[in-house]
Amino acid sequence: MSALPQRLGVVGAGTMGSGIAQLGCLAGMATVLYDPVAEALERGAASLRAGLEKGAERGRWSAADAEAAAARLETTGALEDLAGCELVIEAAPERAELKRELFARVSEICPDAVLATNTSSIPVTSLASAAARPELVVGMHFFNPAPLMRLVEVIAAEQTGERALEVATATGEAMGKRVIRATDGPGFLVNRCGRPFYGEALRCVTERIATPAQVDRICRLGGGFRMGPFELMDLVGIDVGFEVAKSFMELSFGEPRWRPSPLQARMVAAGRLGRKTGRGWYEYGDGPYRPEDPEPPAPGGGEGRALAVGGDGPVAELLRARGEAAGYAVTRGGAEGEVRLDGRPVGGFVLVPPEPRLVELLGPRDEERERLFSSLGFVCEWVEDAPGGVLGRIVCQLVNEACFAVGEGVGSPEDVDAGMELGLNHPRGPMTWGRILGFDRVLATLDAIWQARREERYRPAPLLLKLAREAA
Repeated sequence: MSALPQRLGVVGAGTMGSGIAQLGCLAGMATVLYDPVAEALERGAASLRAGLEKGAERGRWSAADAEAAAARLETTGALEDLAGCELVIEAAPERAELKRELFARVSEICPDAVLATNTSSIPVTSLASAAARPELVVGMHFFNPAPLMRLVEVIAAEQTGERALEVATATGEAMGKRVIRATDGPGFLVNRCGRPFYGEALRCVTERIATPAQVDRICRLGGGFRMGPFELMDLVGIDVGFEVAKSFMELSFGEPRWRPSPLQARMVAAGRLGRKTGRGWYEYGDGPYRPEDPEPPAPGGGEGRALAVGGDGPVAELLRARGEAAGYAVTRGGAEGEVRLDGRPVGGFVLVPPEPRLVELLGPRDEERERLFSSLGFVCEWVEDAPGGVLGRIVCQLVNEACFAVGEGVGSPEDVDAGMELGLNHPRGPMTWGRILGFDRVLATLDAIWQARREERYRPAPLLLKLAREAA
């Protein structure tokens, strides 16, 4: 018997529910879209049909395919019409009691159907216990907007059986998604592993290492992120992010890595919630909320001066290549990470490979150091002197959290990387970043932060310790 359902039910006709239903129609499944509110159901169906038409206009599928997909849609305001569905995906608002009530009712109407929840934060195990057959309950976490994002996270609750996992996986693949598997827990795999992008950014601002605008610019130009963490917090809603952070803290019974920031609480109390209120970390008016990022200067101006770069790591190799392109007389020499210009040591800096366009220069300000790195083709950003600077600290904590998750069996290294790249649009996954930087260097950065801060949130994951030993 094929694991792919022939008849799919979707509960909730909001943005996410209508997007999932569109995917089901395109995948060839007869799709029943349910919502108890007639206006919401009408809007959801209209959005689905508009999405099919727009996709055909853009060449993602043919007009004939769009017409055939639309013909597979059935809408209903009666939950009983889901009878006969082999898979029902719940996309109701994020309220645990509402979802539990739906699971109890749907499991009576469709006693043999696999029931999936699209929750991004509620433990799937707690929802499965409300169903008549908990072994048929699974998580299917789609990312917004569902028709465009290429990832779906399939989450196994404590009760989930193999049939539910097979049906959810086959459905996600038929919808054209990369399916990754995760075990149940705070944030599942993707949102959990993405927590340090926000948490460490907030800490850098709290400790006055850099401003929110600086942190965002460093992440964009230094790390290749499409948006910085503070821009994203404004986009999602600072209040939403704060509630998620509190949920992580509660579900983990106080894990220090996931502690909410007082800055979030202060912004929420002030009503500065981001774009939806016109003011968050940035001001939103008629014009752009931030200036355009500067283009890095072309390497040049070395004029044969002596540039010595110590070490054999990726940063050293990058600097030597840039130095040669800029016309310096480049030599190897000195300790790992040490740079000398005409025999004089250059002050602190942070570069995060593989393709940084920006270098963090660690205070106090020094014009000669800025001229050197500008001549090497980098945008220069001055921040306070701190281990790892801004980007090094964020990236190393991303790697560390991924190592905790993999070591705890939440997901595989490959699924972590795919999840971060496809689900959160990171330029590369944390396990890939760990291999590029060297897990031993990641550990050294965390150790330096630990020495400076003495906080439990910087303890290394057991898997990171193992990988660092193997890399040394």
